[in-house]
Amino acid sequence: MEGLLTTIDYVLIAGYFIILMGIGIYLQKKASNSIEDYFIGARKIPGWLLGVAGFTQFVDITGTAVIISFLYMLGPKGMLIELRGGLCIHMAIILIWAGKWHRRSGCITGAEWMIFRFGNGPDGKAARIITAVSMQIFVTGMVIYLSKGVGVFFSTFLPYSPAQCSFVVIMIACAYTAASGFYGVVFTDLFQGFIIIAAVIVVTVLAVQKSWYDPNFAQLATDMSGMEGWASSVPKWKVNMPEGYENYNFLTIMAMFYLLKTIINGMGGGGEPKYFGARNDRECGTLTFIWTTLMAFRWPMMIGFAILGIYFINSNIPDTALLADAAGMIKTTFAGVTHPQWDGTVSEIIKNQAQYPDLIGQLQDLLGSTWTEQLRLTSFYGTINAEKILPVVILNSIPMGLKGLLLIALTSACMSTFDGNVNWSVGLITRDLYQAYFRPNANTKELIRVSWVFTFAIGIIGFFLAFTVKNINDIWGWLMMALGTGFFVPSCIKLYWGRFNGWGFSAGMAMGVGSAVVQRIFWPEMSEMWQFVLTGSLSLGGSIIGTLVTAPTDPEIVKKFYLKTKPFGFWGKFKDMLDPETRKKVNDEHFYDLLSLPFVMVWHYMMLLLPVLLVIGNKKEFIWGAVLLAIAMAGMWKFWYKKLPKENVYDD
Repeated sequence: MEGLLTTIDYVLIAGYFIILMGIGIYLQKKASNSIEDYFIGARKIPGWLLGVAGFTQFVDITGTAVIISFLYMLGPKGMLIELRGGLCIHMAIILIWAGKWHRRSGCITGAEWMIFRFGNGPDGKAARIITAVSMQIFVTGMVIYLSKGVGVFFSTFLPYSPAQCSFVVIMIACAYTAASGFYGVVFTDLFQGFIIIAAVIVVTVLAVQKSWYDPNFAQLATDMSGMEGWASSVPKWKVNMPEGYENYNFLTIMAMFYLLKTIINGMGGGGEPKYFGARNDRECGTLTFIWTTLMAFRWPMMIGFAILGIYFINSNIPDTALLADAAGMIKTTFAGVTHPQWDGTVSEIIKNQAQYPDLIGQLQDLLGSTWTEQLRLTSFYGTINAEKILPVVILNSIPMGLKGLLLIALTSACMSTFDGNVNWSVGLITRDLYQAYFRPNANTKELIRVSWVFTFAIGIIGFFLAFTVKNINDIWGWLMMALGTGFFVPSCIKLYWGRFNGWGFSAGMAMGVGSAVVQRIFWPEMSEMWQFVLTGSLSLGGSIIGTLVTAPTDPEIVKKFYLKTKPFGFWGKFKDMLDPETRKKVNDEHFYDLLSLPFVMVWHYMMLLLPVLLVIGNKKEFIWGAVLLAIAMAGMWKFWYKKLPKENVYDD
C-alpha cells in the first residue's frame, strides 16, 4: 500500500504489541497461583483498577465504528439507538444494587452462583450447566462481532485481507489472555486505558477546530447526512434512514424497546468477574461509578470522528448518487457477490488493481481521481457505508505521526473487550463444566492449561463465523436484542422471585437463547424489535411455566441465599426471618437503592450526552443538559453515595 502508514506508525504498533505480550508473560506466574487468582484476581485488586478495566472492556473497534455510523447518520439522536447496549445504561442498576448482591455470594463465576441460588440438586446443576453453555454462545457472538470489525478496520491500512488481519489480532489477544488470566485483563486494560484517552484528546481537538469555527457546520451536517436537525439531541418519532437501516425509522419507539431491554439487562446483571472479585459492597458501587465516568471520554472521540467524516465526504464525494453506479459495476464484475462478502471484495479491488483493469478504468471514469476513497465508503446498497467512516477518517484526515497512536488506541479497545469477555467465558467452561462435572480433582496447573485451550477455541470459532454476517451492526443488534434478551430475562427473575427454581431458570434460558439462535438461522432479517418480543416472551414464558410445574427449591437453600444476599422483591416468609434491626436496615437499603435509580440513570445518560453536545457546539442543549446533570448528581449524592457503607452493609 502506497504510504498509508509511516515507519514511525509501524514502530509504535510493533512496540505496543511487544509491551502487551510482556505484561502477559510477567503476570503469568502470579495468575497461576490458584484458580481464584486466574479468574478473579484472588479478590485483592483495588476497586478503582477494576473500574478502569471495565471502561476499557466496553470500548472496542467494532462498537466504536457502529456508534460513529449512527452519530454520522443521526447526530446526537443516534445515542437513542445505542440505548440497546452502547450507552451501557444497564450499569446504573448494577452500580446501585445488582453488583453488590452478586459479590455477597462469595462465588467465583456466575454459573457457580446458580448452585448458591438453587442448590446442588438436579435443578441447580441444570441451571449451572445451561448458564455456562449459554455464555459460550453469547461470547462467541461477541468474538464474531469483534472479528468482523477488526478485519474491516485493519484491512484499510494494511496490505492484507480482512480475514488475515482479523486472525492475527484475535490470536495475539488469545495468547496474552490465556497466559495471565484476570491479572492480565486488568493490568493490560490499565495500560490500554491511557492510550485510549490520549486518542480521545487528539480526535476531539481536530473535530472542535472544525465544528466550533464553522458557522455553517450544522447545516453542512444536515446536508451530508440527510437528517433534518442533525445537531439536536431531541428525539423524533420518525426519521428517514438509508437503505439497510430502515428498521430504525421509528426511532423513539425503538428507543423505548431498547430502554426496556437494558433495564432487564441491568436487573439481572452483575454476575461477572469484576463484581465477584470486588473486596466489599462499597467497591461494587465505586468501581461502577469510575467505570461509567470514564466511559464519558469515549463519546467526544466518536462524535469527533463523525464530524471529520462529514467534512471528508463533503470534500471528496461531490455526488454520492454515483456510488450506486459504482456498486452496480462491482456486482457485475463479481457476479453473485453477497452482502457478507462485500467488504472483502472492495478490499481485494483496491489492493490488487492490476487484476481488474477494466473495472478500475470504469471506476476511475465514474468517480475521478479519488475513486479509492469513494469506493472504501461505498456500501453494498450503493450508499455511504457509515461503518467505514472510522478507518477512512484515520487514513485521510489524521495528520502523519498521529495515525499510529489512533491505531494503537483502537487496537487497545479491541484487545480489552476481547480479553474481558473471553476470560469471563472461559472461567465458566473451566470451573463450571470441566472441573465440576469431568475433573473435580484437577489441580490448578491442569485447570489453567485447559483454560488456555478453551481461550484459543473460542477465538478460532468466532473468527471463522465472523465472515458469515452482513455487517457489524447486524450482529450487534442480534447480540443485544435477541440473544441478550433471552439470556437476561431468567437472569433477572432469579434475583427477585423466591419461588423461582432451577428448572424454571433452565427452561427460560433454553427457550430464550434457543429461540435467538433459531431466529438467527432461519429468520435473520427479523427486525430488532420483533427479536426482542420473540425471545423475551418465550424466555419469560419458559421461566414461569418451568417454575410452576416443578417443585419449589428446598426452603433451606432459599433461606441461606436470601439471608446472605438480601435482595428486594417477592421473598415472603424469608424476609420475615430477619431480626427487627436487620429488617429495618434491609428496608432502608432497598428504599434508597430504588429512590436513587432515576437520578443515576439521568446522570449516566447526561454524562455521555453532554460531551457530544459540547463538541458539536450545541450550547443551548448543553446548558439544559448540564442543569439536569447537576440535579441528578445532587440526588445521587444524597440518596446513594452518602448511604454507601465504609465496608459492607452487613457483616459476612
